[in-house]
Order: sequence, then C-alpha cells, then structure tokens
Amino acid sequence: MSTVLEAKQAVVGEITDKLKSAASVVVVDYRGLNVGQVTELRKQLRDAGIDFKVYKNSMSRRAAEAAGLEGLSDHLTGPNAIAFSNDDVVAPAKILNDFAKKNEKLEIKAGVIEGVVASETDIKALAELPSREGLLSMLLSVLQAPMRNFALATKAVAEQKEEQGA
Repeated sequence: MSTVLEAKQAVVGEITDKLKSAASVVVVDYRGLNVGQVTELRKQLRDAGIDFKVYKNSMSRRAAEAAGLEGLSDHLTGPNAIAFSNDDVVAPAKILNDFAKKNEKLEIKAGVIEGVVASETDIKALAELPSREGLLSMLLSVLQAPMRNFALATKAVAEQKEEQGA
C-alpha cells in the first residue's frame, strides 16, 4: 500500500474515533468568514475544550459510515468544519449558535448528539438549553426549596408562639 493511502486511512480512523467518543458533534459551513472571525471562533471553542477541525468531505463521509452515522454523510458537502466535544454536550452547539447569530455567514448544518444524528433544528434547540452548571444550580434550588420552606414555617411558628407568650 502506498504511504498516501495509509495516511488517508489514518485520518479516517482518527475521525471515526472522534465521532464514536464525542458526546456531541456539530458540522458547520464556514464559507464567507474571514480569518479574524475564524480565529475568534477557534479561540472560543478551544477555551471550552472543544476540538474544531476541517477535514476532507470524502474522509469524513467514510468515517461517518464506519461510526454508524450514515445520516451525517448527507450534510458533508461544501466547505465544512466539525466541532467535537467529549465532555459537554451543550457547549459546542451553544458557542456555534451564538457565533452564528453574530456572524450570519456561519451556518450550522447538522450534528451528532450522544451517538444520534441530529438536524440543524435539533442543534439549535440544544443550544438554547442552559449550561450544565445552570441545570445543576436549578436542580439544587429545587432540592433546597422544601427544606427552606420548612425552616421558614418553623421560624414563623416559633415567632408566633413567642408573641403569644409575651
């Protein structure tokens, strides 16, 4: 086998591994963005721990098929960049959606959410969810509410008893 073919197979293997291990993947069309805008987008994604790469579509399609994500292949046309997040499911969708609102040239095409191919609409809906930290704070607030209400009721009863006794 030639070294070129081996190199291509290695890239397909790399993409396949990333698709299989990622919590979420977002495919975007970055056509029309200037270098400064792309650099700013890469910085935002890198700061969030998200891998953002440009691959050849033919290799990405092969990797998608190898990962069992055939539906993603339909969206791999034109100039694409792919954001991979291993930890936070919401982060890439949120960052890319916010960036797309400010820069109309960036177009979200599709993605993968925990192993399931997702449409543009699904990715945008995911982006509107609160962050993991926001969801955890909401959960803690809900869990603390009964205890806080019980404490307030106990305090009110104690104050009422004090007033009656005085």
